[in-house]
Amino acid sequence: MLNGDASMAFDRIEELEHLIRRETERGTYHGAVLKVARHGEPVIDLAIGHADEADARPLHVDDVFSVFSITKALINVLVLRAVELGRFSLTTRMSELVPEFTGAPRDRATIFHFLTHTTGMPGVWEPSPGIVLEELADAVDAVVTHVHGAVEPGTRCDYAPMANHVLLAAALERTDPAGRQIQEILLEDLAEPLGMRDTSLGVRPHMRDRHVVPDMRGVIPIKAPSRLSPGDQGMYTAERNGSTWAGAASTAGDLQRFMEMLRGKGTLDGARILSPRMVELATRVWTGDMPNELYQTVALRNGYAVPPASLGLGFNMRGEGMVVTQLGTLTSPGTFGNYGAGSALMWVDPQLDLSFVCLTAGLLPQAENIARFQRISDVVVGAAL
Repeated sequence: MLNGDASMAFDRIEELEHLIRRETERGTYHGAVLKVARHGEPVIDLAIGHADEADARPLHVDDVFSVFSITKALINVLVLRAVELGRFSLTTRMSELVPEFTGAPRDRATIFHFLTHTTGMPGVWEPSPGIVLEELADAVDAVVTHVHGAVEPGTRCDYAPMANHVLLAAALERTDPAGRQIQEILLEDLAEPLGMRDTSLGVRPHMRDRHVVPDMRGVIPIKAPSRLSPGDQGMYTAERNGSTWAGAASTAGDLQRFMEMLRGKGTLDGARILSPRMVELATRVWTGDMPNELYQTVALRNGYAVPPASLGLGFNMRGEGMVVTQLGTLTSPGTFGNYGAGSALMWVDPQLDLSFVCLTAGLLPQAENIARFQRISDVVVGAAL
């Protein structure tokens, strides 16, 4: 569906479709599902290309994707909600909530440090090679045992691929009045109120026929085994997992509802998840001029200037300046969003009143993925009137 109306230029939207189709037809990636809304009204709803390299199954707009680190965004919002409910504070030390998380300097890291990736711990992809981490309790044990503080919290920004959101989820579980596991917390406190029926930690039975099995294409060499599903990446096809850093499955439609809630300052269709004040606080840059150590390496390796980390409370921010960013160069400084490894991006531009979700099949390396989404984001913004 392409809607040309007074708020968007139809010819530019068509150019966007042509751009994605050219890239998928030459094999840069297999396919994409893209949803864009302006002023809360859908203007783009597209499925282009296929779910797999063999072009055996065309993509559909309601397909279910493994969304990798977009999982973190769901956990982040639940953490912000828990702060609003008084279960802990942004200044609460993680060691107060997870007492086994001991040892200086990491035991001085607060919830704020975890949300801004400034805990002082290094960015660890897996705490121990070959370990099975589909259960949250096992992941907590692994992080507590193997991931230690390297610098004082707040002095360096190291993107945490998994450790931060293991412990943030543990904090949610341990302060939950009903004693629920994180899977139920996510469903009952976030997905169900927002009508996100195809979002969960794992691929539930009603989602399975529409699931796009991730094609890692060698981009992520780390295995994600499961006790419930076969293969080196079985965690992404299992019905249930506790991988609160990368294990969620969702659709572009569900994630658009999530982003529309944030565009609406915490409320969607009468369901209030966060307060306007919390959304305002979370969508400002808290990391100053610090670079994100992970993307500093990507920038230096690919020969462009190192951008600032520009992190909010769990959100990537566009920020000021002209830098290489998958959030686009034409978006406003207040644009915020999240991404998933080499395959997924979502953002809101509050100034243009735009929400954007794109889920793709066939992972790309980091630099190529950033460049791809920068192009797509800029074309979307260029279509706004």
